[in-house]
Amino acid sequence: MSEPGPGPLLTRPAHAPPDTPHLLCPAVLDLAGPRGSAPAPGPRPLKGPLELYLARVGAPDAETLRRARELLDAEEQARARAFRHTRDRDAYVVAHAALRSVLGVLLGVPADALPLVREPCAGCGGPHGRPALRTAGVHFSLSHSGDLVMVALAPAPVGVDVEGLATERAVLGAQSALHVAEARELALVPAHERSAAFTRTWVRKEAYLKGLGTGLVRDPALDYVGTGPAPAAPAPRWTLRDVLVPAGYAAAVALHTP
Repeated sequence: MSEPGPGPLLTRPAHAPPDTPHLLCPAVLDLAGPRGSAPAPGPRPLKGPLELYLARVGAPDAETLRRARELLDAEEQARARAFRHTRDRDAYVVAHAALRSVLGVLLGVPADALPLVREPCAGCGGPHGRPALRTAGVHFSLSHSGDLVMVALAPAPVGVDVEGLATERAVLGAQSALHVAEARELALVPAHERSAAFTRTWVRKEAYLKGLGTGLVRDPALDYVGTGPAPAAPAPRWTLRDVLVPAGYAAAVALHTP
């Protein structure tokens, strides 16, 4: 990993909880300043079955945002402009620039020249599904929420999700998104623990649905992932793990296993 460059963005590791198997790989994502179109070192092989990166991005300064925007393609820039709120727009820009930076180092190509494509939409089949690489053998997933950005790289389909803790109102309004068994479990959770239990359930679902490639086109109530401390595998050949993140957030990663 390159030495952090100048800038206000802080990096921190993403670790697997201590009682989970060695499937989540601790790592650090350097978001301290996208390097533009300079040649990237590499390519390099993936480090194990999963590389997981987490960073706290904070409030990027104008120069960091300028460099980040330069890495995005026309479609990504258009998506960024569509955000109504500046904070959301800036988070999108930094998150996608970070993804490009990580993939550029992996593949050994400039971050702004990645061979990215859009997969067909899982709902309508249109050309606006999730981003993917033309390069075979590398799958990735990106999530950002609040100050956090998370990226997962793997040789197999992978999905990752990070979210801020849900409000009580959000928990009440999303009951229909839970599997019937999860709804029963959540009703038994003490009120002061319900927000955390719901949020960890939700990030597990999102991570799995991203890994499938459907996103929320697939009804999240169909799949049981559990509300307790240990996630349940939603389907054969899928591994689901919680990810340790800063207080106020929950995160999970789903990986397809041969």
